Amino acid sequence: MPLTRRAFLTGATATAATALLTAPASARSRTRALGVQNWMAGIDASTPLQRLTIPGTHDSGARFGGWWVECQNTTLGQQLGSGIRFLDIRCRAFEGSFSIHHGAFYQNLNFDDVLGACRDFLRGQPTETVLMRVKQEYSQESDATFRALFDDYLDRRGWRSLFHIGNAWPRLGEVRGKVVLIADNGGLPGGIRWGDGGLFDIQDDYNAVPAAKFPKVEAHFRKAAAQPGKQYINFVSTAAAIPPRWNADDLNPKTHSLLDSAEGRAWRGLGIVPMDYPNTRAGLVESLIAHN
Repeated sequence: MPLTRRAFLTGATATAATALLTAPASARSRTRALGVQNWMAGIDASTPLQRLTIPGTHDSGARFGGWWVECQNTTLGQQLGSGIRFLDIRCRAFEGSFSIHHGAFYQNLNFDDVLGACRDFLRGQPTETVLMRVKQEYSQESDATFRALFDDYLDRRGWRSLFHIGNAWPRLGEVRGKVVLIADNGGLPGGIRWGDGGLFDIQDDYNAVPAAKFPKVEAHFRKAAAQPGKQYINFVSTAAAIPPRWNADDLNPKTHSLLDSAEGRAWRGLGIVPMDYPNTRAGLVESLIAHN
């Protein structure tokens, strides 16, 4: 049975520190305290991932480099603990490893750090899953070289057991405790292929100023709610005209208000929603979770 909006918001109001939520009266025999750290525990294992509403971050590791580069101000562990379940990871192939970049700017993270944060979170919250887009950034190595480095992480460095690597969308129960690979590089070994038109419907106009971007966000939410099937991805983020933080300060409150509007409250299964600085808008992540 999907987690209800009423159940989540009731608990979140009762205990802001842990965002507790209570199951609806019809399911009191299964009542348990859930929060942003384990919100997927309240969702039936048979639910396909593409039928969920999944809060995410855009350029998840981008915390350094100045106003025009930074997209987040919380660590990956903090993001996951706040309810985020989609990470957008940009890997530079460099000296036999993946370093995390936003453009030319190294983010003081390597891929081992990313995977360690996911492993530590999932060990503590085994009901959850993390969807991870892996993309090559600031390097132009061949697909074969990128694949060899990724395989090295899986096998020599021992990360294979953390991943679910398949080419189709799984059901939640199949991937609890795992990182679901979304492959945005042709060399990656399997994984759901980012941008495959048969699987995805993506809104990512990162050159639109907020006044032009928000109608695209709004239209994509409506489409996801009305035409379920594909994995919808609705980027709230944009890099147009002004730094990402300033755009987020405009778009995040508008998105929150839309989700909580009379129309928006009825929407379910809105897909993956990557954002810049989602933590700066109190209640935004919780509102997205409540649309399950």
